[in-house]
Amino acid sequence: MPWYFWSAASIANYIAVFFTLIHILRTRRDPRGMMAWILTLLLLPFIGLVLFLLVGRMPMERKIRKRRKRRMRIENKLERRTAVLHESYDVREVDLAMEKEQLDLMNLATRLAGTVVTAGNHVDVRYDGEKSFLELSLSIDAAQSHVHLMYYVYADDATGNAMSDLLIRKAEQDVEVRLLLDAVGCWRLSRKHLHRLKRGGVKVGFFMPWKPMRRRFQMNCRNHRKLCVVDGSIVFTGSKNIGDEYVGRKGQFGPWRDTNLTMRGPCVTQFQEIFAEDWHFATKEDLTADRYFPAPARAGEHSVQIVASGPDDQAHVLHQLLYAAVSDASESIEIMTPYFVPDQAMILALTSAAYRNVRVRLLLPSRTDHKLVLWAGRSFYEELLTAGIEIYEYDRGMLHSKTAVVDRRWSMVGSANMDVRSFRINFELTTLLFDEALSRELYQDFETLLKGATRVTRKRLAGWSLGEQLAAGVARLATPML
Repeated sequence: MPWYFWSAASIANYIAVFFTLIHILRTRRDPRGMMAWILTLLLLPFIGLVLFLLVGRMPMERKIRKRRKRRMRIENKLERRTAVLHESYDVREVDLAMEKEQLDLMNLATRLAGTVVTAGNHVDVRYDGEKSFLELSLSIDAAQSHVHLMYYVYADDATGNAMSDLLIRKAEQDVEVRLLLDAVGCWRLSRKHLHRLKRGGVKVGFFMPWKPMRRRFQMNCRNHRKLCVVDGSIVFTGSKNIGDEYVGRKGQFGPWRDTNLTMRGPCVTQFQEIFAEDWHFATKEDLTADRYFPAPARAGEHSVQIVASGPDDQAHVLHQLLYAAVSDASESIEIMTPYFVPDQAMILALTSAAYRNVRVRLLLPSRTDHKLVLWAGRSFYEELLTAGIEIYEYDRGMLHSKTAVVDRRWSMVGSANMDVRSFRINFELTTLLFDEALSRELYQDFETLLKGATRVTRKRLAGWSLGEQLAAGVARLATPML
């Protein structure tokens, strides 16, 4: 290439960088992230700009504002459903069954997320991937009206093909089948597989698909939710996607450990609303018809609250809820997450709880499919151990569960990791469990998994090699952008 080509390209790069820097300064977000992006743009010509276009927030902000407007329109149509849901349970029944700390968290979630706690639900916690997939498949096979699925990863493997065969069979039986997938999470799903689904009568939608001609090539703001609603009467949610690894058929990282929920009762209406909002955003199809929202029926004695968080919610609902729960803890905190990259606020909440003599325990993976994230999490170990927090690394496979248990009375299960991406960037789905029996079950599961984990000690950190120390340091520098 002639010299003048590179000169012109450099000038164009720095002009683009100049306007990008103006945008970064005007948005006034986390100063660490702002500084990281400014240095990346200035020190890495061309590469820094490409990274910002792929991972930065600017290209997606107009899309997020559009989503917020569409969500408000569909929410207005669903207001009548919410009114019916309010009438389906007695508020006093929920209030009387809760302690003050639970009521405070319930009220905070209601104010921030706009969802109500529903009583009269039945919740089953599932840990075995194969059995969970079988239960999901049997429920779909028994569907009479509709099946609504939403997943971040839908793999083109034996498990994905088995699910697709089932969905096509149900579509041929005149059951309405809708499958909403994330464009980035499902980038490996072949066109042949998609064509087979569509030819079989399955309606497939993609959340924020890549469209370079329309300047849509963002890797951020992904739909990380996992959800299946069958006939508006039963729901499956948690951390499991559709793929061989999630049912233990892929040995790269050993057995894949998830925590999932199967639920019946009034809460299913809320999950159906969430699917309807996301489906409408992706496809513009309206799913507010009565047939998708059967009258809520009491199914058990569990009280739950659903939180659908995302970048279109400026309150950072999930972050505030977990921060409040950790800050209010008086006895114990157990957190299980595959990707641990906390911000300073969450570190402060965890260490403050430990200094108040609250027993804080973290269960994290010792091996993962994202090495940079693994070492970014490890870079926080020393300050957490100094505060008295117990850290364990799970050795018997890939730990993919995302749970938190506070004082063995309040718990949460969902799709969100403990990182800034889940708190502020991705669309996540979390179930809050206001039930002591369920919380104790999750607590016991935590205790069971500790038997396959190794406790992290300061002595172990002191034994890190130079390469491991550098890996933690480099990963720590990248945390504002992870």
